[in-house]
Amino acid sequence: MEQKIKKIPWLDYAAITFGSVIMALGIGVFLVDAKVVPGGVSGMAMAIHYLSDNKIPVGMLIWALNVPLYIWGYKELGKRFGVRTFYGFTINAFFIDFFRGDIPGFGMFDLQNSATIKDLQQNDFFFLILIGAALLGLGLGIIFKFRGTTAGSDIVAAILQKKKGIKPGQAIMIIDFFVISLAGVIIGVKGLADVRPALSLTLYAFLLLIVSSRLIDMVIDGFDYARQVLVISEKHKEIADAIMENLSRGCTAFKTRGLYKHIDRDVILTVVTIRELGKLEEIIRNIDDDAFVIINNVHEVQGKGFRRRI
Repeated sequence: MEQKIKKIPWLDYAAITFGSVIMALGIGVFLVDAKVVPGGVSGMAMAIHYLSDNKIPVGMLIWALNVPLYIWGYKELGKRFGVRTFYGFTINAFFIDFFRGDIPGFGMFDLQNSATIKDLQQNDFFFLILIGAALLGLGLGIIFKFRGTTAGSDIVAAILQKKKGIKPGQAIMIIDFFVISLAGVIIGVKGLADVRPALSLTLYAFLLLIVSSRLIDMVIDGFDYARQVLVISEKHKEIADAIMENLSRGCTAFKTRGLYKHIDRDVILTVVTIRELGKLEEIIRNIDDDAFVIINNVHEVQGKGFRRRI
């Protein structure tokens, strides 16, 4: 009798919470007062926050902007944007205001005014933005990894894809460009750029977007930790035996035909860790120095001999 693997939804929600907390730190503590705006709803909320002379909390604005988008997305796309989405943007919005001391009774936190943040703002602004981008990307990556979202531009992009056929990546890029540019105009018109020109802050925002997007991909795909190796050689059997004996790695052979000489031969496929790659190359060279070797990055391997990735 087959045993079904039970899903653990609380683990997903714990991870979404953790990702939301990290993301909230990046936005609320490092980016809001630096006036470097991420794209999407978070960036729009920050722009409105600046227009209100910092009177309306950023987290509250993020939640208020996301609710109608969530309802719209639910009507247009059904359950695709369900409980996890609502939970994701709600918990993120809460913690942004929590860390900024804007939740009644928790004013003592006020982390954006800590000595460390103030020092970074004055003396190492680039590093401040880099940390904010890293926290934003890491947090979003964890949320996406566990099938959550923070609503916002994700919903707009999905609806535009359904109705207009616009690719989600293109839609999000256009939305982010518009939001960042609008925020830059607001900062310039309101005279909020105390130390750095509004255009400089806008350029920092585009850098933030690039860094955080790359980190999201790295968290979702995983860091490179293995290599897939294809070996084309006349001595394929000797190479396969050596790999299995010396590295204790499995090999797969599949039939191929070289079109230049019209010769049928086996190609060896194996997967090794990065640390084992050098030893594998040495094994191949010792057996057949003329072997044709193709090495590819592998982000995820599930099976015996490799750790399981979530």
